[in-house]
Amino acid sequence: MNSDEKLFASFMSRRGVLTATGVAGATLAVGPLLGAGPAAAAAQDKTPAQAGGDGPASVLGVPAADPVNTPAVNGLHLQFGSDASAEVVVSWHTLRPVKNARVLLGNAKGAYTHTFGAETVSYTDAKSGQDVYAHHAHLTGLRPDTDHVYLAAHDGAQPEFGSFTTAPRGRTALRFTSFGDQGTPTLGKLSNGTYVNDNLGSPAAGNLPAGVERVRPLFHLFNGDLCYANLATDRVRTWSDFWDNNTRSARFRPWMPAPGNHENELGNGPIGYQAFQTYFALPRQDGQSDTTRGLWYSMTAGSVKVIFLANDDVCYQDGGNSYVRGYSGGAQKKWLEKELKAARADRGIDWIVVCMHQVAISTADQFNGADLGIRQEWLPLFDRYGVDLVVCGHEHHYERSHPVRGQQQNATLTPIPAATRTDVIDTTQGTVHMVIGGGGTSAPSNQLFFNPPACRVITSVTAPDSSTGKRSPVYTREDAPWSAVRDAANSYGFASFDVDPGKPGGLTTITVTYYDVTGTQGEMKPFETFTLQRPRRDA
Repeated sequence: MNSDEKLFASFMSRRGVLTATGVAGATLAVGPLLGAGPAAAAAQDKTPAQAGGDGPASVLGVPAADPVNTPAVNGLHLQFGSDASAEVVVSWHTLRPVKNARVLLGNAKGAYTHTFGAETVSYTDAKSGQDVYAHHAHLTGLRPDTDHVYLAAHDGAQPEFGSFTTAPRGRTALRFTSFGDQGTPTLGKLSNGTYVNDNLGSPAAGNLPAGVERVRPLFHLFNGDLCYANLATDRVRTWSDFWDNNTRSARFRPWMPAPGNHENELGNGPIGYQAFQTYFALPRQDGQSDTTRGLWYSMTAGSVKVIFLANDDVCYQDGGNSYVRGYSGGAQKKWLEKELKAARADRGIDWIVVCMHQVAISTADQFNGADLGIRQEWLPLFDRYGVDLVVCGHEHHYERSHPVRGQQQNATLTPIPAATRTDVIDTTQGTVHMVIGGGGTSAPSNQLFFNPPACRVITSVTAPDSSTGKRSPVYTREDAPWSAVRDAANSYGFASFDVDPGKPGGLTTITVTYYDVTGTQGEMKPFETFTLQRPRRDA
C-alpha cells in the first residue's frame, strides 16, 4: 500500500459510515472501507502510529511538518472539462506555496483508485500585494455517469473530502441549476467602528448554496458577478469568503461560471480577470491568448451543449473596474459561431444552452438595463443556429421572455416574440431568455419593474468623465412585447432544469422550475414551472 492509498484508507475508516450527500441522485454509504480490498481493510486495524503517523502531530496518519503554519485546503470546488462525462477538475487555493498538491480519487464504495497531481497557478492581487496560489487537479479518463469520492491534499495539511458524479454520455435524464449575482454574506469593511458588507452581498447570499443542495443537480451554472470582489476593501478576503460559503455545494458538483463585469478587478491582469482565471481552471479554446484564457468555453453533458460567454467583450456598458469592450478583437465571436454551428450539426446534441452575464432583455427601471451590444453581436447567431435557452444575471431579479426570433429594425433592435404561450414552449420557434440574478446581492431589482412591461436599452456610452474615468450609459426606452413572466414579490432564488431525453423519433423536454429561496437552510417554494420542448435531433 503506497502512502496515498494509506492516507485515503485512514481517512475513510475514520469517517465511519459516510453519507456523501453531494452526489447527484445517489447516497454513498461508505462504511469501514466496504469493498476496499484486504490491504485497505488491514490498515483499519492499525493505530495511527502503525499506519505511518506519529500521534497528534500527524494528519490522518501522515506526518505533518508544521501543522500550525501549513496552509489549509481552502475553497474546495469542482469544474467539468469540455467532456463532462470524462473530465473533472478539483480546485482549492492557499495564500502560500505548498508541496505535493494532489487529489486522491476513490470509487463509490470508498476504495482508493488513483492519485492525480495538481497544477499550481498564482496571481498577485494588485490592490493588496497578496499572492494567491490555486491548485487544480485535472481528473481525466473517467467513466460516464459514475460516482466518485475524493480527497484534496497537500503535504502537512488535513485533506478535504468531496464527491461527484460524472455526466452521462448520450441521451439520459439529468438536472442542472442556475443563478447569478451572489456576493457573500460576510462583513469585510470597518466603517465608523462597525463592520459592514462592502461587496454588495447580503445574508441571502448564504442561503442559495443550501437551496441548490436541496435539489442536487449534476452541475450548477453561475451567471456571473460571483462575489463582487472588485468593490471590496480586501479583494482576496472576499474571494475567500465566497469560497467558504459555496464549497458546501461546489465540492460535490461543478459550479460552472461565466465571468461578469464585477470579475473585472483593476490591475489583476491586462484586462482585470486574473483572479477569476486563477481560481477556476476552465477549458481553454482556440483563439484565446494568455490574457483571455478561460473567459469563454463550452462543455457537453448528455445531450446538452452549454456555451459560456464573456459579455464584457461586446457590451457597451462600462460596468467593471476598466472599460474593456472589444478586448478579444472578434476572436470570441468567431469561436462562438464555430461552436454553435458544430453543436447544431451534431445529431447527438438536442439542446444548446448559453450561460452569460449581461442581458438582452430586462423590464426593470433605473437599473442596468439591456445592452444593445449583445443584441448586435450575439442574438443574430442565436437565431441562425437555434439556441434554445439563455441564462443570465446582471439584473437582480427573475424574469423570462417568450421565445424570440428576429429583431425589429429600430434603434434598439427589439427582439420579436415568436409565440406567447407561457406553459409549454417550442424552442424551435425561438430562444427563451431567463434573467436569474437573485443570487444574494443587497441590491435586488424586482421592485423596479415597468408596468406595463418596458425596457431601457443601453445604445451607447458617453465619453469618459474627467473625474471618474467612467463612461455613462445612454438609454433608449422600448416597449417589451417579448416579456413573459416576472417575479415581483421575491428577490432571491434559482432555477432548476430537468432534462428528459424522450424517446427516439419524438420530443425531448426540459422542465424548468424557478424557486424562491426563503430561509437560512435553503428553504424554498416554487414560483413557477414550465416546459421547453423540441424534437430530438435523431428524429
